[in-house]
Amino acid sequence: MRKVIVNEWMTLDGVVQGPTGQSEDPDGGFDRGGWHARHFGDPVFQQWMTESIATAGGFLLGRRTYVNLAAYWPNAPEDEAALARPLNTRPKYVASTTLPEPLAWQNSTLLRGSVPDAVAALKRQAGGDLLLFGSTRLVHTLIDHGLVDELRLMIDPVVVGGGKRIFRDDGALRLLRLVDSRATSTGAIIVTYARAGD
Repeated sequence: MRKVIVNEWMTLDGVVQGPTGQSEDPDGGFDRGGWHARHFGDPVFQQWMTESIATAGGFLLGRRTYVNLAAYWPNAPEDEAALARPLNTRPKYVASTTLPEPLAWQNSTLLRGSVPDAVAALKRQAGGDLLLFGSTRLVHTLIDHGLVDELRLMIDPVVVGGGKRIFRDDGALRLLRLVDSRATSTGAIIVTYARAGD
């Protein structure tokens, strides 16, 4: 059975909104975009991202994340081929009720019907694990339905005071176990958690 792995860049106060740039996701008046950019040159970060994407069997994406990635990766420069190749060639499953078909980015498919049911069916298929990044609404849905097997988080030493988070204030207790941890030269930590009992 394939795993669903959530891979996120996160502030110390749990925010995942707008990590790469000021204009990436200004929803709700968020004006702290770009808080993660200073970590891009760190070799530990680069290795972690490359390994995560290179080993994924496919990708789960929400609409906004899909649109942003589809606008960049098909024409990415050659020095980013290690990331572009798997992102462009492997299956991408997109949760959206507004995107028209066919989807322009190669190997992209809209999830049909109930998103939790569609993702549960994908997990039962043969193949490599499914990697999900960005896409906070999709992450919420999959966490709520117990479909996330692993969390890979890069936690940056910054507090932004508000914004979108992948964990809701829903009162639910979810136990996790630490699988791996490492530190970067920029002071961030990279941790992998699995559901306790798995």
